Amino acid sequence: MADVSAWLATWGDNLWTWLVLPIVVLLGLYFTVRSGVVQFRLIPEMFRTLTDKTPRTAEGRPQSVSAFQAFTISAASRVGVGNIAGVGTAIAIGGPGAVFWMWLMAFIGGASAFIESSLAQLYKTRDADGFRGGPAYYMQRGLRARWMGVVFAVILIICFPVAFSSLQANTIQATIAGGLDDSASAWLPWVIGIVLSALMALVIFGGVRRIASVTQLLVPLMALLYLLIGLVIVALNIDRLPAAVATIFTQAFGPNEVVGATLGYIILTGVKRGMFSNEAGLGSAPNAGASAAVTHPVKQGLVQTLGVYFDTFLVCSITAFIILVSVPDLANAERGIDLTQGAVIGTLGEWSNILLSVIIFLLAFSSILGNYYYGESNIEFITRSRGVLLGYRIAAIAAVLIGALLSADVVWTFADGAMGFMALVNLVAIGLLSGIAFALLRDYTQQRREGKDPVFTRDRLPGVANIEMWEDELSVTGPIDLTTRGRQAEKHRDHLHERSARD
Repeated sequence: MADVSAWLATWGDNLWTWLVLPIVVLLGLYFTVRSGVVQFRLIPEMFRTLTDKTPRTAEGRPQSVSAFQAFTISAASRVGVGNIAGVGTAIAIGGPGAVFWMWLMAFIGGASAFIESSLAQLYKTRDADGFRGGPAYYMQRGLRARWMGVVFAVILIICFPVAFSSLQANTIQATIAGGLDDSASAWLPWVIGIVLSALMALVIFGGVRRIASVTQLLVPLMALLYLLIGLVIVALNIDRLPAAVATIFTQAFGPNEVVGATLGYIILTGVKRGMFSNEAGLGSAPNAGASAAVTHPVKQGLVQTLGVYFDTFLVCSITAFIILVSVPDLANAERGIDLTQGAVIGTLGEWSNILLSVIIFLLAFSSILGNYYYGESNIEFITRSRGVLLGYRIAAIAAVLIGALLSADVVWTFADGAMGFMALVNLVAIGLLSGIAFALLRDYTQQRREGKDPVFTRDRLPGVANIEMWEDELSVTGPIDLTTRGRQAEKHRDHLHERSARD
């Protein structure tokens, strides 16, 4: 098993060093410049859009999940092991400087997140639960390359419901095992795996709306619990915080003698762990973004960009500070949850391991549900066969069971490699389709300057073909009464409208 892990780590590092890293950085910078730094310029609009009312059908039912529910589905996948074990892994193998590169890539990646989720909304389709879409759909319709969409869908299924969900289960098992003696090592992984599999089955056979309802409850709760415990630990060690922050910046630009990391490896580690955590440009979040009922594709692009910031600048930063203010032994640190777990227990005492186990469970289980939904969306892209869908559900449940039994190193290295291939395919696609996303942004900005709550219909982009939805304004907005439309428009008046009025 050690040989397998070493082989996976070698080819994974080569893939990221020579292909994924350059493309991620260059495209992120290109999107940032072409969009006028949309990931920063429209931050206030991100929050306003998050609370928009969901357009309804003629019968008065929501057309699909709300913008906020789509945000929680994607956050359920984002906010998980990557925020706790992933940050710990980054610091263990790249030193504190890796955190700086996670922050930087979150900002640059925010533009990529905007592009991919806006495109997913534009090319979405209707299904029994509402809307469905994602990279596979915009590859087929936007690039007219169904083969590319199928390749992406297969890689995503391997990456998220298999590799990443296995990792979530593995971390839950490791966290609980950390609070028990060695005698539990023989039976605990099986118990954890079986319990997680059973809970997962209860939820996923209920469809996307049940997933949305569960994540809508779990994500805010798990985030609040974790942020509270993090703030308490930082407050108890507040005198060490300035030194911890300084270490992040000073070690971001030079070798780390403690962990033996060169500058290149520090950057590589930060980028990998950042993408694993916030998924910007990876092609996963657009699957959730496409499911939302909104009045303009750009709205969901903005919401998903906010998800990147929520994940990295808030949750990941708390984890980094938890670890660093505890002054960990980085020379002997291992991948996974150990650094974070040791910091929490070292500050708050043994009782806190129970609380951390609960938080890890909530984080990881919601991520498993989000991962499953991404896979289901792409199964439906490949085939509508109910038998294939049932087989996928069984395989996804089995992956959770197996993940609880495997070693952490094997699971982490396999997940990194799968993530690299998935990112490559998606980044090529959004790079080729980015011109359409920029046109959507211009249309959105124009309507905002006119003081409108932006509404998109496909006739506003007459040169773009293969758009299935967005037929006319009534189908987009639904029968929204004039009072509601007025409130929505008033909410969306901001500096853009005010500047236009002055002009």
